[in-house]
Order: sequence, then structure tokens, then C-alpha cells
Amino acid sequence: MATNQDYYINDYSDTENWKEIQRQIGILGVTESTRQLVETIEQVAPTDISVLISGESGTGKELVAKAVHLRSRRHDQPYITVNCGAIPEGILESELFGHEKGSFTGAASQRKGYFELANNGSIFLDEIGELPTSIQVKLLRVLEQREFMRVGGTTTHKVDVRFIAATNKNLEKEVRNGNFRQDLYYRLNAMHIPVPPLRERREDIVVLAKKFASDFCKQNHIEFDGFTDSAIRMMERYQWPGNIRELRNLVEKVIVLEKGAQIDQQRLQKYLDTFDQHERNMPVPVNKEKSELDQELLLRALLEIKSEIAQLRELLVASSPPRYSLGPWREELPNEYKYAYENRNEPKTESVTDMEKELIKSALVKSNGNKRKAAKSLGMSERTLYRKLKKYDLKDE
Repeated sequence: MATNQDYYINDYSDTENWKEIQRQIGILGVTESTRQLVETIEQVAPTDISVLISGESGTGKELVAKAVHLRSRRHDQPYITVNCGAIPEGILESELFGHEKGSFTGAASQRKGYFELANNGSIFLDEIGELPTSIQVKLLRVLEQREFMRVGGTTTHKVDVRFIAATNKNLEKEVRNGNFRQDLYYRLNAMHIPVPPLRERREDIVVLAKKFASDFCKQNHIEFDGFTDSAIRMMERYQWPGNIRELRNLVEKVIVLEKGAQIDQQRLQKYLDTFDQHERNMPVPVNKEKSELDQELLLRALLEIKSEIAQLRELLVASSPPRYSLGPWREELPNEYKYAYENRNEPKTESVTDMEKELIKSALVKSNGNKRKAAKSLGMSERTLYRKLKKYDLKDE
């Protein structure tokens, strides 16, 4: 096997090393949460400690699992993926541990299971929370004793594998509800890697969108004129309940259905029907003071005006070169993952900005600085309020 030095780079201060690591494991992004995720993978991978990866559906848990294997000492050994939720319970034990000839109807010959196939390598148990309790007991034995028996067999087989598991469930809650064994949970959870949802790493959206578009266009020989500023902003404001998987599907869909044309806000709107539901279409509570209702309605109107101004600005500059064009499909993605807001030089909407800033100041004064109350009175989430406070440099208000 290779030594640590052959595959393990941990100098995160070196920008080139950082980009090389990202390219090797396929996890791209510029946010701090992405950097922390990659650093955690780099620190955990060289060991044989069991890893539990958690996160919402579509966040890239399988990619993280593969990265742990590729950056480990076992990177040149088998890597076996098992979707625990996709295999019927009746044959799951046989699939995992194998079976002997004649052990059940249809067992015409001896068969190795996933654990034997993964020997000396890594086994990735996706959707581990779907395992029935009867199988959980047997899995615990493999984790603790590194041995198992085939279905219908009497001989114990030793196995040397690295355990990597993933779930979109809250396993602690599943343990409390009696659906998951506590001892198995602690054995699997030797090292926990949480994968953040896309809505918590919005600055990565433009990087990922350009990467997906570039790959898709090359594979399908499509010319694509890229995304406009407002389309990127729309994607950054969207909540992405399906996370990275949804973003990738969206990018590929709009490229095909819009025939490679430049994607602006109007084109993109057709494919994001639930866009900004939390801020634009949320019903106004009726149990508020008239002044509060007026303030909330005014803020929403301002946000709509800002959106319309952005669309008008696009029409005025439609003849200028697209800022986010990928160019021909043959063009490689740049090595530098530049964040899209460089060199924007777009017109300012000072009056709208000032009005929104004043509304936020007023809400903070009325709530005596309580940001939760202020956000509620403004009809926005507390996270959105904090983002606007930072944007307008109102931290000390």
C-alpha cells in the first residue's frame, strides 16, 4: 500500500495544493463550510476509523464517501457501495454476507457478499438508517469482530474493511425511537462528517453551476452562452430543497430546453416555480398593527421593484458580452474558482437600497435591538436579516 505521503496533502495555506485537492476529490466551492468539509476529509481519510456522513438528500454524501476512500491508504483497493434502502429485506443479508450453495431456494451456488468483495478496501453503506434491526445485529458483529458467516454457512470468515456510512435521517432520534441500535450507532459514529445543505453555502452555487454546465456541454457537444447576473442572483436566493442534485438537474434542463441560449432571470423563472417562496410569496400575517403591516408590505414592494429594475437593466445591456458565458463547450473550466461578483460594475439603485436600509434600522429600533423580533416584523427570516445587516454594515445598530 502507499504511504501517507503518496496521497495525503494537508498544507491548506498553499492555494495550489488546495485547488489540487478539490480537483482530485471533486468537491468544489469557495465557502468556509466547503473548506472545512474538505479539510475534515483530508484529516480523517488516512486513518481506518469508521465514518458516519450525515446530510440532506442531494448534498453529496456519496461524493464525500468516495473522497474518504480515494484519500485513504486503501485507495487502490476495492470500494463497494451498498444502498441499504434499495435492497429488499429478504435478500439483504445474503447480499451483504454472501450465501452457501443450497442455503435457500434458488441458491444454486456459493456466492460472495459485499463484505468479502470489499476485503482490504472500503465499504460504503448508504442510507444506513434503513437497515432492519435484524441486520443491524449482524453488522455490529462485523464492526466489532471483523468477522461474519455466510447465509447457510458454519464457517467464520475474517474481513478487513473500512466502514463508511451515510444517512439523511437523525440517527440519534432513530435510536430514541427504537428504530436503530444504540451500540451500532456509536460504533459507526466514530467520526461524524456533516455535509451542509446548498442553501448554507450560497457562494458555491455559481462555481457548481458553471462546472455542471461545462461538463454537460462537453459531453453533449452543446454551445452554451452562460448565465446572466440576475439568473445567478436568482439561483443564490432560491432555497434548493433538493440541494446539489437539484442544481445539477436544473442546469442541464435549462441548457437543453433553452437550446443553449443565455439564461437570464426570465428564462430561469420558468424552471424555479417555487422561487423565493419564503420572502416574496409568504402571506402577510393579519394579527399585526397597521403600521407593521404597512412596513411589511412596503418592504415586499421594494424587493419586487429591485427585481424589476434588474430585469430592465438586463434589457438595456443585452447587447454587451455576457459576464458568465462559459464560451464554447470545448472551453475548460478555469483552474481558479473565481467568485462571480468580480468586476461587476453594474449601476447602483441607491434610493431603493437606502429605503430598505431605513426600514431595517426602524425595525431594530422598535424591537430594542432584538434581531429576531425585527426580522419577524420585516417578514423575513433571521438569517436573511443578518445577511442584510452585514451587507449594509449595520452590525452595531
